Amino acid sequence: MSSLASPVRTARPARVRPTPRPVTTPPAKIVLFANTDWYLYNFRQSLARHLREAGHPLILISPDGAYGPKLIEAGFDWRALPMNRRSINPLAEAGLIWHLTRLLRREKADIIHGFTIKPAVYGALAGGLAGVKRVNAVAGLGYVFMSGQMQARALRPIVRTMARLTFDDAHTRLIVQNPDDHAAFVGSGLVSAGRTHIIPGSGVDCSRFKVSPRKREKGEALRILLAARMLWDKGLAEFVEAARALKAEGRNIEFLLAGEPDPGNPTAVPIETLKSWFDEGVVTWLGHVDDMPGLLAEVDVVALPSYREGLPKTLIEAAACALPLVTTDVPGCREVVTDGVDGLLVPVREWRPLAEAFARLDDDPALRARLGAAARQKALAQFDEKIVIERTMEVYRSLLG
Repeated sequence: MSSLASPVRTARPARVRPTPRPVTTPPAKIVLFANTDWYLYNFRQSLARHLREAGHPLILISPDGAYGPKLIEAGFDWRALPMNRRSINPLAEAGLIWHLTRLLRREKADIIHGFTIKPAVYGALAGGLAGVKRVNAVAGLGYVFMSGQMQARALRPIVRTMARLTFDDAHTRLIVQNPDDHAAFVGSGLVSAGRTHIIPGSGVDCSRFKVSPRKREKGEALRILLAARMLWDKGLAEFVEAARALKAEGRNIEFLLAGEPDPGNPTAVPIETLKSWFDEGVVTWLGHVDDMPGLLAEVDVVALPSYREGLPKTLIEAAACALPLVTTDVPGCREVVTDGVDGLLVPVREWRPLAEAFARLDDDPALRARLGAAARQKALAQFDEKIVIERTMEVYRSLLG
């Protein structure tokens, strides 16, 4: 009986699995949209530079203006929009939204980031139509919600309805600058809390805005500065009345205004009024100032008696320069100043407490120094632009997954 020999088994070679190639996602293409080119240049240029350096294709859009060419000179792709900030013509506004929609589709944008209420709402509408993710940054409630004028009251329900339709969406995030605005938007049902982020303003470059070595000489006037757009709701009337009262007392104080009226804002102070204050000798109106670090190095106190803010850049720039601050106890301003710690808070729309705060600082150099030093520490800890930019990038990442 023959036997069948067992076959010889040979080991199979180990199966080598190919190393998976990493999946690379191209950088997101981002559109920054504001209601003025001045805003992009002065408030969002640091964010734009960061995005560019990180490799993100970037487009900046706004109505035409003098700062668009400056953005182009800085190497940005800035484009003018056919947008009238004060227009309420339905056909013109629909045309603008359609223009934005086509731009976003043509450029294959990934995110549109709109600043202030009108670009936020219109950017969100166009972004939804184009299938683009949306970031809406609202710096305060703005003219429509703050003003008692008839036009503002008429627009309020329209803007509220449009905001409700566009802000609370899975592909949209809302950025506000202070807890009061967060509570207002969430509490009114315009957006859910999970899609809302609080980021304190646009930040300040604390290496550029720094402590001045200047010392006030004996007999030299105390210099108090209000730097802002020349709008009534920045508290200009109260500032001027306080200046009149203190000058009537014979105090050696110089009151300075820096900024221009905003022709697109219905609360702009007429140039004739500004000139009349200057001619009266109550204030010195400097107009537009490009070199804010240089101006802040030459003053002793910075004031902003505003009626409401998002988070005022002029205050955080002054804080970074270790200047004592005087501002109103309203949303946005009280996020920068803690009364008696790094500045003085006064009631809104009242000139007498404002004058008393100025007099107190005039009489007490040690108080000015203590408040200024504390303001600088807060600016470094909370308002440095690096912090603001990183938190903005986190919002982008949350949208892009």
